[in-house]
Amino acid sequence: MNTLKTGLLMAGLSVLLVMAGSAIGGQQGAVIFFVISLGMNFFSYYYSDKMVIRMTGAQPVSEHEAPELYSIIRKLSANAGIPVPKLYVTPTEQPNAFATGRSPQHAAVAVTRGLLRVLDHNEVEGVIAHELAHIKNRDILIGTIAASMAGAISMIANIAQWGMIFGGFRGDDDEGGSSLLGSLLVMLVAPIAAMLIQMAVSRSREYMADATGARLAGQTAGLSNALLKLERASLQLPMEVNPAVSHMFIVQPLTASSISRLFSTHPATADRVEKLRALKVN
Repeated sequence: MNTLKTGLLMAGLSVLLVMAGSAIGGQQGAVIFFVISLGMNFFSYYYSDKMVIRMTGAQPVSEHEAPELYSIIRKLSANAGIPVPKLYVTPTEQPNAFATGRSPQHAAVAVTRGLLRVLDHNEVEGVIAHELAHIKNRDILIGTIAASMAGAISMIANIAQWGMIFGGFRGDDDEGGSSLLGSLLVMLVAPIAAMLIQMAVSRSREYMADATGARLAGQTAGLSNALLKLERASLQLPMEVNPAVSHMFIVQPLTASSISRLFSTHPATADRVEKLRALKVN
């Protein structure tokens, strides 16, 4: 099912890119952005983990530097029956975490420096279990492709904006050149479409990853307590992160003052905690 969803997502966003290219540059723009979409699909599939890691500024961490973290992830990976993913730490004080990659064999888990500082052992275990659940359920590829495509759509909107400012992308109307209305439409609609796509692939998978993660850890208290702490911290500590990857984190990393919170990619934390506390894991 996730393979089908991934294919549909790639196809749908490719169509969106072609439509945006057509609005910006007519038939020539559509062809150019079709070629770009093919390249993006290939790159997103094979280099998704590296792409997101670079976008978030995460750095690899060795077992010597984080022995407790490695102990936790080895135990939980064994429980999940998947290879131990690569480990990264993001140099930000907001406690948060995410998983990325195209398969359990090509996966990575990143935690923030703030998470290691704020959470206790059981809570870190709950968060890592949640991220490993995303890997086990094979939904990290969907989120990663959505991140890369959303970033590209936002870039196209910026191109359209600068094209309007400097009078570019107009060409001959008989050749399908872009109109002022077409460029304006791309500028306004593309970022919203990108966020709505992120919402579509994120909400249900968070509930599933919470449940699977709690079962991997053998208890629900660690994850539920961690979620409450992470939400409180996210409201107080800003994280400078590309909004295109915000849906990949375990809790929404953007601050309350950001307009992006109007398009939240995560279920309400209170709902997630309520479902976890009602879950029987033994």
